[in-house]
Formats: sequence, structure tokens, C-alpha cells
Amino acid sequence: MRNNPKNTPLAAFFGGTFDPIHYGHLRPVGALARQVGLTRITLLPNNVPPHRPQPEASAAQRKAMAELAVADNPLFDVDDRELQRATPSYTIDTLEGLRRERGARAPLAFIIGQDSLQTLHLWHRWQDLLGVCHLLVCARPGYSDTLSTPELRQWLARHRAQAPLALHQQPHGLIYLADTPLLAISATEIRQRRHRHDAVNDLLPPAVLHYIDTNGLYRQA
Repeated sequence: MRNNPKNTPLAAFFGGTFDPIHYGHLRPVGALARQVGLTRITLLPNNVPPHRPQPEASAAQRKAMAELAVADNPLFDVDDRELQRATPSYTIDTLEGLRRERGARAPLAFIIGQDSLQTLHLWHRWQDLLGVCHLLVCARPGYSDTLSTPELRQWLARHRAQAPLALHQQPHGLIYLADTPLLAISATEIRQRRHRHDAVNDLLPPAVLHYIDTNGLYRQA
């Protein structure tokens, strides 16, 4: 694997349904950025997640909430390419598209949580991911970085980066386990609280909550 010859900044992408986006998304990846030396994280809202229930909010609403959540934070931007699809959002397809755009030698990374690391072997074409990008793994409450089978543990050990510098020096192929804050916040919890008319002020940015209230989201009839 050839090194990055022009010191192209490491580009990191963070996908999710974001139904709604909340501090459990934003704060750990902000901490990850400081650890790894990221200058930009691009949010990729999913359209039709293949392995999860369909979102309550529409694609346009989830995009709007993501944009509001990061409007005042120069670390983040939002890419809506997956929302343009009518087909399931397979991560490998999106990453291959980004790789074609960025070129073969630009460092690319995809951010996941430890929960996703545990089930990565169930993803569509998961074994192709490291041929396209690095994986940056945020800690999650209740999840370990020990994988379920000897083969998966060997795979992790073979690709694990101990220091962030390597992520900037090669285009793909590494896994970095970050020491990020453990925030027990989930979009499911937020939706359930809203259904019960309970407060969620401490769980997501004020601009996102204002949008949710204004649009009457996550209220049961």
C-alpha cells in the first residue's frame, strides 16, 4: 500500500439514520476528531437502512435536523447522496463512490460504533470495506472491542492501528479503536420520550429540538 504523497487531509465520514441526530452522535465523534486529528467529518444520513426499522422522520426532515445540529460547528458538514437513492443504503457502495471521487491515494475513513463493529461481519460486502477506507471505532456503553469468533479477532488484530498517525499516511486498510465518551443516548429513547411527552432537552441540540417541536415530530396520534 503506497503512502499519501501530498499530505491530503484524512477525510472521515459518519453515516446514520439520524432519526433524530443527538449528542450521542455528535460528542463522541467530536472527541474522536481530537484524538485522530480530523479537521472535517461528513455526516451521511441514510435513506433506507437495510437492517433497521424505517425512520419516523422523512429523509428531508432528517437532513434538515443534521444540518441544524452542525450549523455552527466547522468540524462537520452534511452529504445527502444516500438520501437521493430509492434503494437500500449499503455503506460499501457509498464508500466506493467516495473513493472514486477522491482518488486512489487519498486517506478515507468511515466512523462506526463498537456496536456496529460487533456486527460488521453481517454487513453487505463487509470484507471489502478496508480495501476502500479505514474504520474509526467509537466506544459505546455496554459493548466491547472483543469480537465474537477467533477469525474476527484475528482480522481485527491484523488491521488494528495503535497510533493515529498511520491513518493519515495511507489511504485505507486500518482500524482504530478510539477512547471516546460513553454516552447512553439513543434516537429510540428520544422518540419514546417524545411519544410520552417527556422532556428531551438534554439529549440533542436546541436547534434540532426546535425543529422537532415546530414540525410536530415523534408525537403519537
